[in-house]
Amino acid sequence: MPAPQTDTENCVAHNGSLIPVPGRDIFVQAWYQGGISVIDFTDSSNPVEIAFFDRGPLHEEKLILGGYWSAYWFGGQIFGTEIARGLDVLALTPSDYLSQNEIDAASIKIPGVIVNAQQQKRHVWPADPSVARAYFDQLQRSNVITSAQVAAVNDALEATTAALGGNGRNGGTAATLTALASDLSQEGESRTGMTRTRYLGLASTLEGLAERLR
Repeated sequence: MPAPQTDTENCVAHNGSLIPVPGRDIFVQAWYQGGISVIDFTDSSNPVEIAFFDRGPLHEEKLILGGYWSAYWFGGQIFGTEIARGLDVLALTPSDYLSQNEIDAASIKIPGVIVNAQQQKRHVWPADPSVARAYFDQLQRSNVITSAQVAAVNDALEATTAALGGNGRNGGTAATLTALASDLSQEGESRTGMTRTRYLGLASTLEGLAERLR
């Protein structure tokens, strides 16, 4: 664990769950009295803690069993079940490690999908502007997307958000999204690793948004 623990804290890695940020691999981990960590393992050889919450020991002088035996992500919040102190409900906030768009994309509630934290199935994100912006933020954070692409994606997503807030149909914006998705897909095919995944994820989401506007 990144933080030292005292002799009065029982610290064991225990039940955690995935936080479905598109384009990244992130999970929340319970550590008993070690608290809760949010860990980015997109680069599995170099996992990084990007957020944490720790109540500290139950007693300053005695080791008493307690702490989070599980931490689950659901609908935009982390539910930490604490052995001795009840239930904590936590929310992520934007930081240098995680944007609001990424949090919003992970928080989308998909109608008809039953969530069981013990049976985490493959997550499929809907064609939503927040999902596109999550991929977009990641490409900008890694400094791989060109200034021309940044301008084009920004303009297209602003027009899409406006159209979806209106009557939900706009053939011109749909055509722009389809053309941009084609260009970004070609760019992604020429890349490798997570850059490729994010370009293709952005392209696929833009094409899905175009379908919604037709």
